[in-house]
Amino acid sequence: MYYIFQLAPNQTPYRDTYFLQKLLNLKGDDGFRMNEVLVALWYIMGLWPIVYSMLLLPTGRSSKSKIPVWPFLVLSCFGGAYALIPYFVLWKPPPPPIDEDEIGQWPLKFVESKLTAGVRFSFTSLRFTLYWVIIDYFFQIILQVVFALGIGLIIYAGKAGGDDWKEFIRYFRESKFIHATCLHFTLLSTFSPFWVYNDMTARRWKNGSWLLPLALIPFVGPSVYLLLRPSLSSLLAASASPSDEIQK
Repeated sequence: MYYIFQLAPNQTPYRDTYFLQKLLNLKGDDGFRMNEVLVALWYIMGLWPIVYSMLLLPTGRSSKSKIPVWPFLVLSCFGGAYALIPYFVLWKPPPPPIDEDEIGQWPLKFVESKLTAGVRFSFTSLRFTLYWVIIDYFFQIILQVVFALGIGLIIYAGKAGGDDWKEFIRYFRESKFIHATCLHFTLLSTFSPFWVYNDMTARRWKNGSWLLPLALIPFVGPSVYLLLRPSLSSLLAASASPSDEIQK
């Protein structure tokens, strides 16, 4: 935070305000063309909260602290990595065990669904979960389109011309807003492989170890892991089978 407020470049505060208004659709079409890389980065930052929600709930809960994780996840929709770092500092392993009754609760059904794992867009505070459950049938097709749009953002930035990338680098050197956004993206990308490993360990998914190097790829790696990981309910079923056989 000290770096952002005191050391980060701040040569264009008025332009930063203008960019923020454009990205929030608070300004109409005035003929100005927004930088494509900046637009893609802005919307991808809106996708990170749902990725972290599915990595931290429930396997990222702290075992030696009663501090809940969900307030930090909600705040991360606005504060990015800085809202999650305090929880990371307070977090103590291992996470508490998950039982069958907890799996049945609707927040976990939401974050455990493969459909939700395919959705990476900025709608995603946990308070909207009930809404998604109620009208899930009507939104399945829309959600698949949204996921395609999320992948499209990466392609959109990748296909930006050289002039756009040069312009973005210049913005990065001049703008506190863009500098801070890039730093947030870097921090979220840096922390995510650890939480992929933590989630994989909690699920006892040894066959997924090949995904750990992939998790180093910003945003894409954790998203692929979430799509492929086994559900907690299947883990409980596998754990229950040996005990059932012993009883027989």
